[in-house]
Amino acid sequence: MTRKGWSILILIISVVVVAFGIFVSQYNKVISMNEAVKAQWAQVETQLKRRFDLIPNLVETVKGYAKHEKGIFEHLADARKAYFQARSIAEKARAAGELEGALSRLLLLQERYPELKANESFLKLQDSLEGTENRISVERKRYNDRVRELNTYIKSFFGRFFASWAGVGPAEYFKVPEAQREVPKVKF
Repeated sequence: MTRKGWSILILIISVVVVAFGIFVSQYNKVISMNEAVKAQWAQVETQLKRRFDLIPNLVETVKGYAKHEKGIFEHLADARKAYFQARSIAEKARAAGELEGALSRLLLLQERYPELKANESFLKLQDSLEGTENRISVERKRYNDRVRELNTYIKSFFGRFFASWAGVGPAEYFKVPEAQREVPKVKF
């Protein structure tokens, strides 16, 4: 083989190696992005579980002062049950949104019952719940940021190819249901 033939062969092999390196890099990138979305959803679920664990304690404390507010407690219990029975992210997000509305009404009960405001255990639980709500908000934003990154990559020209090759599809955003976007109203 001539010197020119070896040069062409080396050039072809170099191009193949570089192309293969780019392919592996992009394939790994889409897999990594998909796993980041899953990991961030796990963080959201951790905070939602914390919220759901706090709720029974808060409810029992409030029940002592507001026995006739049975509807709110039933709605909380139903939303909690719906969350744990949900199978998809959309169903879990919907149940979490329903719970947020019921929690808002529950926390507004303190305006109706002055003794409840002064109850130390209620105040501690309320602070814990408010902290959890803040954590959920942060984790939800981080999750949606990861979803946006993945979905943007998947919609890009080359990203679409690598995502389909890796079997990765677009992820769902954690959206607050329309019904939960309104300010809750408590009437007595």
